[in-house]
Amino acid sequence: MTTVTVISAGLRSPSSTKLLADQLADAVRRQLGAVDIHDIEVRDLAHEITDALLTGFPTGALKDALEQVTASDAIIAVTPTFQASYSGLFKSFVDLIEPDTLRGTPVLVAATGGTERHSLAIDHALRPLFAYMGAFVLPTGVYAATSDFGGEGAAALERRIERAAGELRTVLGGSSIRKPKVDEFADVTPFEQLLTTAN
Repeated sequence: MTTVTVISAGLRSPSSTKLLADQLADAVRRQLGAVDIHDIEVRDLAHEITDALLTGFPTGALKDALEQVTASDAIIAVTPTFQASYSGLFKSFVDLIEPDTLRGTPVLVAATGGTERHSLAIDHALRPLFAYMGAFVLPTGVYAATSDFGGEGAAALERRIERAAGELRTVLGGSSIRKPKVDEFADVTPFEQLLTTAN
């Protein structure tokens, strides 16, 4: 069965970020039918994230969460927006994901914020972050301002959510673009060795 992991980095409870994450998960269920969805609330792992950043060794629930992320067929990543970028706690969690383990993994990126002014965080912060990690970032990123929840922007938000979920369905249902999780530079000859060979 297809496995999708939802990373939600809302800092409060209740959280508009978690609300958006739930709406995206529901849309993916509607689009994909049989899908196994796992939720990771980064807020619950805050202390373990700090410990892991200081020691270099994730343990317990954090270790399990990171393994769940890397084993997933796809990821939905949702963060609140602060200072026109993702939250520090969200980035700290992502920093603990092992290099190359997301290579080729489809990622649906989403963010929440107080106003529409922060919507560019999708394209100038989230998209480059996951592209750097080698993930396949879906074309439609979903941004939700406070006014989009139950206000006049609610219908447009719902359309963005359905479009993004449809893109994820297309990627997961068609021929996979996911590549084996290998280091492409593992067999590269070190520069120092090239110098000694040339002499």
